[in-house]
Amino acid sequence: MSADADAVRQWWRTSIIDMEPGRIAFRGHPIQDLIGNVSFGQMIWLMTRGDLPTPDQAALLECALVAGVDHGPQAPSIAAARMAATCGVGLNNVMATGVNMLGDVHGGAGEQCAELYLEIVQRLESGPDLETATRDGIAAWRERHGKIVSGFGHRFHKPVDPRGPRLMALVRDAAKNGVVSGRFADIGEAVQAEIGRRRGTPIAMNIDGATAVIFCELGFSPPLSRGLFCLSRSVGVLAHGWEQMQQGGRNKGPMPPKYLPKYEDKA
Repeated sequence: MSADADAVRQWWRTSIIDMEPGRIAFRGHPIQDLIGNVSFGQMIWLMTRGDLPTPDQAALLECALVAGVDHGPQAPSIAAARMAATCGVGLNNVMATGVNMLGDVHGGAGEQCAELYLEIVQRLESGPDLETATRDGIAAWRERHGKIVSGFGHRFHKPVDPRGPRLMALVRDAAKNGVVSGRFADIGEAVQAEIGRRRGTPIAMNIDGATAVIFCELGFSPPLSRGLFCLSRSVGVLAHGWEQMQQGGRNKGPMPPKYLPKYEDKA
């Protein structure tokens, strides 16, 4: 192979896929060996982590992915997808519109919560007990980011987000069976308790807080926590976008036409 040809091949270096005519392999596994033998959750793990998880690890990952698929048209990602579906664009554009709404506020809470959990781990390694490390970690978080602690509290589900307790129960079961350590489950519940103590009333661990526990337990980095949530929510975006396309409608905005935005005279 000439030096120029090798330089061209170096342009897009990848350890994910090895492909040539008649051959496809992901992370060293021929595609024909993966098809029918691994689940979608295992394939996600293989693609992002480089190895295959155990069936129990993949099952726990899939629990988090199932929990985050949808939260109805009041969620900005779903609302945007449904509006786009009435504008004459294709389904791929509808999905892109919805997924592109997943930013730091809507969609990024899982990543931020995972960062908080890992910060508390760092504090624990310096010696304090869980209660102290959690209290100090939350205080430092609020000093940098403000009052809201990502992953806790929900504008609709009060005092319990129905997804949180179920996911945490599954993590606890996995810890009993040696699939995960349970360390991040302890941290998540400690954060929940500390926030509730400070506000004087219980607070929900929401979908972001619970899935962040799972992603951390399974060893995913905080940015991948956000990416996995986006992957999960894209299923809901697809479903709602397709449903809206079947229902029809033209140029639907965020409010029915009879309701007009409130005009504020700044003069």
